[in-house]
Amino acid sequence: MKRHAFLVSLIVVLFTSCVSQKKYQASLTREQALEAKNTALGNTITDLRNQINTLQNDNANLVKQIDDAMKKASEATGVAHMTQKQLDAEQKRLWDLRKLLDQQREAVEGLRKKMADALVGFSSNELQVFVKNGRVYVSLQENLLFPSGSAVVNAKGKQALGTLAQVLNTNPDINVVVEGHTDSIPIKGKYEDNWALSVARATAIVRILTDTYKVDPTRVTASGRSKYEPVDSNETAEGRQHNRRTEIILAPKLDQLMQLLEQKPNETAGN
Repeated sequence: MKRHAFLVSLIVVLFTSCVSQKKYQASLTREQALEAKNTALGNTITDLRNQINTLQNDNANLVKQIDDAMKKASEATGVAHMTQKQLDAEQKRLWDLRKLLDQQREAVEGLRKKMADALVGFSSNELQVFVKNGRVYVSLQENLLFPSGSAVVNAKGKQALGTLAQVLNTNPDINVVVEGHTDSIPIKGKYEDNWALSVARATAIVRILTDTYKVDPTRVTASGRSKYEPVDSNETAEGRQHNRRTEIILAPKLDQLMQLLEQKPNETAGN
Protein backbone atom coordinates (compact mmCIF):
# COMPACT_ATOMS: atom_id res chain seq x y z
CA MET A 1 0.00 0.00 0.00
CA LYS A 2 2.74 2.42 0.87
CA ARG A 3 4.62 1.46 -2.27
CA HIS A 4 1.57 2.18 -4.36
CA ALA A 5 1.17 5.64 -2.83
CA PHE A 6 4.83 6.43 -3.53
CA LEU A 7 4.48 5.58 -7.21
CA VAL A 8 1.42 7.77 -7.55
CA SER A 9 3.23 10.70 -5.97
CA LEU A 10 6.24 10.21 -8.25
CA ILE A 11 4.03 10.20 -11.36
CA VAL A 12 2.29 13.41 -10.24
CA VAL A 13 5.64 15.18 -9.70
CA LEU A 14 7.01 14.11 -13.06
CA PHE A 15 3.79 15.16 -14.87
CA THR A 16 3.79 18.52 -13.17
CA SER A 17 7.45 19.06 -14.10
CA CYS A 18 6.79 18.29 -17.79
CA VAL A 19 3.86 20.71 -17.93
CA SER A 20 5.94 23.53 -16.41
CA GLN A 21 8.78 22.89 -18.86
CA LYS A 22 6.39 23.11 -21.84
CA LYS A 23 4.88 26.35 -20.53
CA TYR A 24 8.35 27.84 -20.09
CA GLN A 25 9.42 26.84 -23.57
CA ALA A 26 6.24 28.26 -25.08
CA SER A 27 6.65 31.51 -23.17
CA LEU A 28 10.29 31.79 -24.29
CA THR A 29 9.30 31.23 -27.90
CA ARG A 30 6.61 33.95 -27.71
CA GLU A 31 9.09 36.38 -26.14
CA GLN A 32 11.66 35.73 -28.85
CA ALA A 33 9.03 36.23 -31.55
CA LEU A 34 7.95 39.54 -29.98
CA GLU A 35 11.56 40.73 -29.82
CA ALA A 36 12.03 39.84 -33.50
CA LYS A 37 8.87 41.74 -34.44
CA ASN A 38 9.95 44.70 -32.33
CA THR A 39 13.33 44.77 -34.09
CA ALA A 40 11.64 44.54 -37.49
CA LEU A 41 9.28 47.39 -36.60
CA GLY A 42 12.22 49.50 -35.44
CA ASN A 43 14.03 48.90 -38.73
CA THR A 44 10.88 49.79 -40.66
CA ILE A 45 10.47 53.04 -38.72
CA THR A 46 14.12 53.93 -39.41
CA ASP A 47 13.70 53.25 -43.13
CA LEU A 48 10.54 55.36 -43.25
CA ARG A 49 12.29 58.24 -41.51
CA ASN A 50 15.15 58.03 -44.02
CA GLN A 51 12.68 58.05 -46.88
CA ILE A 52 10.91 61.10 -45.43
CA ASN A 53 14.24 62.93 -45.09
CA THR A 54 15.15 62.04 -48.69
CA LEU A 55 11.79 63.24 -49.96
CA GLN A 56 12.14 66.48 -48.04
CA ASN A 57 15.61 67.03 -49.49
CA ASP A 58 14.39 66.27 -53.00
CA ASN A 59 11.32 68.45 -52.66
CA ALA A 60 13.19 71.68 -53.46
CA ASN A 61 14.72 70.11 -56.56
CA LEU A 62 11.33 68.80 -57.66
CA VAL A 63 9.77 72.23 -57.21
CA LYS A 64 12.58 73.82 -59.26
CA GLN A 65 12.16 71.23 -62.01
CA ILE A 66 8.43 71.92 -62.10
CA ASP A 67 9.04 75.70 -62.26
CA ASP A 68 11.56 75.25 -65.08
CA ALA A 69 9.17 73.01 -66.99
CA MET A 70 6.34 75.54 -66.59
CA LYS A 71 8.61 78.34 -67.79
CA LYS A 72 9.63 76.36 -70.87
CA ALA A 73 6.03 75.50 -71.53
CA SER A 74 5.09 79.16 -71.26
CA GLU A 75 7.86 80.15 -73.66
CA ALA A 76 6.77 77.48 -76.10
CA THR A 77 3.13 78.58 -76.02
CA GLY A 78 3.64 81.12 -78.79
CA VAL A 79 5.08 78.46 -81.10
CA ALA A 80 2.50 75.88 -80.05
CA HIS A 81 -0.34 78.23 -80.97
CA MET A 82 1.07 78.94 -84.43
CA THR A 83 -0.93 77.51 -87.29
CA GLN A 84 0.70 75.33 -89.92
CA LYS A 85 0.45 78.26 -92.32
CA GLN A 86 2.33 80.47 -89.86
CA LEU A 87 4.98 77.80 -89.31
CA ASP A 88 5.51 77.46 -93.05
CA ALA A 89 5.75 81.24 -93.42
CA GLU A 90 8.26 81.48 -90.56
CA GLN A 91 10.37 78.75 -92.11
CA LYS A 92 10.35 80.62 -95.41
CA ARG A 93 11.31 83.86 -93.63
CA LEU A 94 14.31 82.19 -92.00
CA TRP A 95 15.33 80.65 -95.31
CA ASP A 96 15.08 84.05 -97.04
CA LEU A 97 17.10 85.60 -94.23
CA ARG A 98 19.83 83.01 -94.66
CA LYS A 99 19.95 83.67 -98.41
CA LEU A 100 20.20 87.43 -97.84
CA LEU A 101 23.04 86.92 -95.35
CA ASP A 102 24.90 84.79 -97.88
CA GLN A 103 24.30 87.43 -100.54
CA GLN A 104 25.56 90.15 -98.19
CA ARG A 105 28.77 88.21 -97.49
CA GLU A 106 29.31 87.76 -101.22
CA ALA A 107 28.62 91.47 -101.82
CA VAL A 108 31.11 92.49 -99.12
CA GLU A 109 33.82 90.23 -100.53
CA GLY A 110 33.11 91.50 -104.05
CA LEU A 111 33.37 95.09 -102.84
CA ARG A 112 36.66 94.36 -101.07
CA LYS A 113 38.07 92.91 -104.27
CA LYS A 114 36.92 95.91 -106.31
CA MET A 115 38.55 98.31 -103.87
CA ALA A 116 41.76 96.32 -103.66
CA ASP A 117 41.98 96.12 -107.47
CA ALA A 118 41.24 99.84 -107.88
CA LEU A 119 43.85 100.89 -105.30
CA VAL A 120 46.51 98.41 -106.37
CA GLY A 121 48.85 101.27 -107.31
CA PHE A 122 49.30 102.30 -103.67
CA SER A 123 51.69 100.51 -101.33
CA SER A 124 50.73 98.70 -98.11
CA ASN A 125 52.54 101.43 -96.18
CA GLU A 126 50.05 103.92 -97.58
CA LEU A 127 46.75 102.05 -97.38
CA GLN A 128 45.18 98.67 -96.68
CA VAL A 129 41.89 97.11 -97.75
CA PHE A 130 40.31 94.41 -95.54
CA VAL A 131 37.02 93.06 -94.20
CA LYS A 132 36.03 93.38 -90.55
CA ASN A 133 32.64 92.79 -88.90
CA GLY A 134 30.92 92.38 -92.26
CA ARG A 135 32.25 95.67 -93.64
CA VAL A 136 35.01 96.70 -96.01
CA TYR A 137 37.68 98.94 -94.49
CA VAL A 138 39.98 101.15 -96.54
CA SER A 139 42.59 102.32 -94.03
CA LEU A 140 44.68 105.24 -95.30
CA GLN A 141 47.80 106.28 -93.43
CA GLU A 142 48.50 109.88 -92.49
CA ASN A 143 51.54 110.07 -94.80
CA LEU A 144 49.27 109.37 -97.80
CA LEU A 145 46.69 112.04 -96.96
CA PHE A 146 47.92 114.80 -94.69
CA PRO A 147 50.98 116.72 -93.55
CA SER A 148 51.64 116.24 -89.83
CA GLY A 149 49.08 118.07 -87.67
CA SER A 150 47.11 119.21 -90.72
CA ALA A 151 43.65 118.45 -92.13
CA VAL A 152 44.48 119.59 -95.69
CA VAL A 153 44.52 116.62 -98.06
CA ASN A 154 47.63 116.48 -100.28
CA ALA A 155 47.72 115.68 -104.02
CA LYS A 156 48.43 111.95 -103.69
CA GLY A 157 45.67 111.63 -101.11
CA LYS A 158 43.20 113.26 -103.49
CA GLN A 159 44.25 110.80 -106.17
CA ALA A 160 43.53 107.86 -103.85
CA LEU A 161 40.15 109.35 -102.89
CA GLY A 162 39.25 109.86 -106.56
CA THR A 163 39.95 106.21 -107.31
CA LEU A 164 37.90 105.15 -104.30
CA ALA A 165 35.03 107.45 -105.34
CA GLN A 166 34.82 105.79 -108.75
CA VAL A 167 34.01 102.47 -107.07
CA LEU A 168 31.49 104.14 -104.73
CA ASN A 169 29.69 105.86 -107.60
CA THR A 170 29.24 102.55 -109.44
CA ASN A 171 27.91 100.89 -106.25
CA PRO A 172 25.14 103.22 -105.01
CA ASP A 173 23.86 100.78 -102.38
CA ILE A 174 26.97 101.25 -100.22
CA ASN A 175 26.89 103.39 -97.08
CA VAL A 176 30.14 105.22 -96.25
CA VAL A 177 31.55 106.20 -92.85
CA VAL A 178 34.78 108.21 -92.70
CA GLU A 179 36.59 107.95 -89.34
CA GLY A 180 39.58 110.04 -88.36
CA HIS A 181 42.12 108.54 -85.89
CA THR A 182 45.16 110.02 -84.16
CA ASP A 183 47.96 108.82 -81.89
CA SER A 184 48.08 109.68 -78.18
CA ILE A 185 50.47 112.65 -78.43
CA PRO A 186 48.58 115.89 -77.62
CA ILE A 187 48.20 118.10 -80.67
CA LYS A 188 49.71 121.61 -80.71
CA GLY A 189 48.87 124.48 -83.00
CA LYS A 190 45.69 125.11 -84.95
CA TYR A 191 43.51 122.41 -83.37
CA GLU A 192 42.34 122.34 -79.76
CA ASP A 193 43.03 118.64 -79.26
CA ASN A 194 43.15 115.27 -81.03
CA TRP A 195 39.36 115.11 -81.12
CA ALA A 196 39.23 118.29 -83.18
CA LEU A 197 41.98 117.10 -85.53
CA SER A 198 40.39 113.68 -86.13
CA VAL A 199 36.99 115.25 -86.89
CA ALA A 200 38.54 117.90 -89.16
CA ARG A 201 40.37 115.24 -91.18
CA ALA A 202 37.26 113.09 -91.58
CA THR A 203 35.24 116.13 -92.65
CA ALA A 204 37.89 117.20 -95.16
CA ILE A 205 37.78 113.78 -96.83
CA VAL A 206 33.97 113.77 -96.91
CA ARG A 207 33.99 117.15 -98.65
CA ILE A 208 36.39 115.91 -101.32
CA LEU A 209 34.34 112.74 -101.90
CA THR A 210 31.03 114.64 -102.17
CA ASP A 211 32.06 118.00 -103.67
CA THR A 212 34.93 117.01 -105.96
CA TYR A 213 34.02 113.42 -106.87
CA LYS A 214 30.21 113.70 -106.57
CA VAL A 215 29.54 110.85 -104.13
CA ASP A 216 25.95 111.18 -102.87
CA PRO A 217 26.29 113.05 -99.54
CA THR A 218 23.26 111.26 -98.06
CA ARG A 219 25.35 108.06 -98.08
CA VAL A 220 28.32 109.53 -96.22
CA THR A 221 29.00 110.15 -92.51
CA ALA A 222 32.06 111.87 -90.99
CA SER A 223 33.27 111.12 -87.46
CA GLY A 224 36.39 111.52 -85.33
CA ARG A 225 37.72 108.89 -82.91
CA SER A 226 40.73 110.82 -81.61
CA LYS A 227 43.27 108.47 -79.91
CA TYR A 228 40.71 106.01 -78.53
CA GLU A 229 40.79 103.23 -81.13
CA PRO A 230 44.49 102.50 -81.69
CA VAL A 231 45.58 99.61 -83.89
CA ASP A 232 49.11 99.58 -82.46
CA SER A 233 51.01 100.64 -79.36
CA ASN A 234 51.46 104.36 -78.76
CA GLU A 235 54.69 103.63 -76.91
CA THR A 236 56.77 103.49 -80.12
CA ALA A 237 57.16 105.85 -83.07
CA GLU A 238 56.18 103.08 -85.50
CA GLY A 239 53.07 102.26 -83.48
CA ARG A 240 52.00 105.91 -83.35
CA GLN A 241 52.48 106.16 -87.11
CA HIS A 242 50.11 103.22 -87.63
CA ASN A 243 47.53 104.85 -85.35
CA ARG A 244 47.51 108.11 -87.33
CA ARG A 245 45.12 107.01 -90.03
CA THR A 246 41.75 107.61 -91.65
CA GLU A 247 39.40 104.67 -92.16
CA ILE A 248 36.76 104.71 -94.86
CA ILE A 249 34.22 102.06 -93.87
CA LEU A 250 31.93 100.67 -96.55
CA ALA A 251 28.80 98.66 -95.75
CA PRO A 252 26.04 97.37 -98.05
CA LYS A 253 22.62 98.67 -97.10
CA LEU A 254 20.69 96.23 -94.91
CA ASP A 255 17.11 97.34 -95.57
CA GLN A 256 15.88 93.90 -96.68
CA LEU A 257 17.65 92.14 -93.81
CA MET A 258 16.19 94.52 -91.24
CA GLN A 259 12.68 94.11 -92.67
CA LEU A 260 12.94 90.33 -92.39
CA LEU A 261 14.37 90.50 -88.87
CA GLU A 262 11.56 92.79 -87.71
CA GLN A 263 8.78 90.65 -89.16
CA LYS A 264 6.72 88.50 -86.78
CA PRO A 265 5.34 85.04 -87.64
CA ASN A 266 1.74 86.28 -87.97
CA GLU A 267 2.92 89.01 -90.36
CA THR A 268 4.77 86.57 -92.60
CA ALA A 269 1.70 84.29 -92.65
CA GLY A 270 -0.63 87.13 -93.55
CA ASN A 271 -2.61 86.41 -90.36
